[in-house]
Amino acid sequence: MDIWKSITHPDEIVALFKYQLGWNAVAPKQDTTNMSATAKRCYDYLNQTSRSFAAVIQALDGDLRHAVCIFYLVLRALDTVEDDMTIPMDEKTDLLVQFYTKLEDSEWTYNKSQEKDKMVLEDFTCISKEYRGLASEYRVVISEICQKMGKGMCEFIQRDVIKMEDWNLYCHYVAGLVGIGLSRLFSASDLEDKIVGEDTDLANSMGLFLQKTNIIRDYLEDNVEGREFWPKETWSKYADKLSDFQKHSNIRPAVSCLNDLITNALHHVPDVLKYMSRIKNQSVFNFCAIPQVMAIATLAACYNNHNIFSGVVKIRKGQAVSLILKATTMGSIKGIMYQFASQIQEATPKTDPSADQTLKITSSIVSLSATGNSTVTTQNSFYPLYGSVAIMTAMILYTYWNSIAALYSLYTSG
Repeated sequence: MDIWKSITHPDEIVALFKYQLGWNAVAPKQDTTNMSATAKRCYDYLNQTSRSFAAVIQALDGDLRHAVCIFYLVLRALDTVEDDMTIPMDEKTDLLVQFYTKLEDSEWTYNKSQEKDKMVLEDFTCISKEYRGLASEYRVVISEICQKMGKGMCEFIQRDVIKMEDWNLYCHYVAGLVGIGLSRLFSASDLEDKIVGEDTDLANSMGLFLQKTNIIRDYLEDNVEGREFWPKETWSKYADKLSDFQKHSNIRPAVSCLNDLITNALHHVPDVLKYMSRIKNQSVFNFCAIPQVMAIATLAACYNNHNIFSGVVKIRKGQAVSLILKATTMGSIKGIMYQFASQIQEATPKTDPSADQTLKITSSIVSLSATGNSTVTTQNSFYPLYGSVAIMTAMILYTYWNSIAALYSLYTSG
């Protein structure tokens, strides 16, 4: 099905073909042979709890890899507490505010969570042990970010996201702080210059772009589960209740609100480009770039798309794999941003209430992405359809030949 979905996109079929063959220079498989038992368990938890970041975290260079792995698991544990609606409010707020202190407690665990990722709380002694084994420059970053994030989460479980300022602040607490923490870890590792960790505005904007994209995409899931992260200041211009957007009769205002929020999120792209231009280490570049290009591809898929309010809008697997393989140079990042900003630009309805702002920011992104970029092309502009057919045929023949070879080997060995 993934191949058929990408049949008119030959570059995606090539990417899927490489993926099928196990070719992954961006995130090679990690060797855990010489790891301690607790470290191995941490990477097991990383692979169990993260579909998006596990591979690229394990591809980071040097001791930065382990620092980011533990950082991720600590924040995953904190996030699991926040998400668990079965924890009484008083207990939850106390846990969130005090969570950073558990990093120094060799015996603390939490066994009352009902969330799917509860293992990171139930075996927190494993995570905290690995944390305490990190270099001090890493520990101080993880502890400080955990403390700030817990306090911020505590604030927003007790009040709603009303104004756009609230939206930015909420996204700062749950994602901007992650961007800031990661940037400080990059600099602490000496793989990146100090400015990467010191420029908190750019690092925060990187996180906000990802979080806003997730919030926009997850409208239906959040609404069904009783969570509201779309800012009331925006959606109240188009409906009396956020849940009204699920009604077919409200599709037009719902899409207008969607486009309004996507336009707001796109304002972070110039910061993303500036941040990425400072990254020198290839493993760090890949780690940062992949989520950002996935985000703009997701926004392009969601823009002016009423299916957001009745189902899940996802980019094609072939498209995702293609982006992962491409997002390894600054020129490629610019080309990808150019492509999807242009796509949104072309899809902007003239009658949309936020059309002027959408066209303004997409034009700015297109201009920034085209500057000094020789790789800007229109996707599939020079790939004929028969190229896709040829590639797919080759894949079928390869799979068929492997099957025959396996059967032959089984027969002869018997």
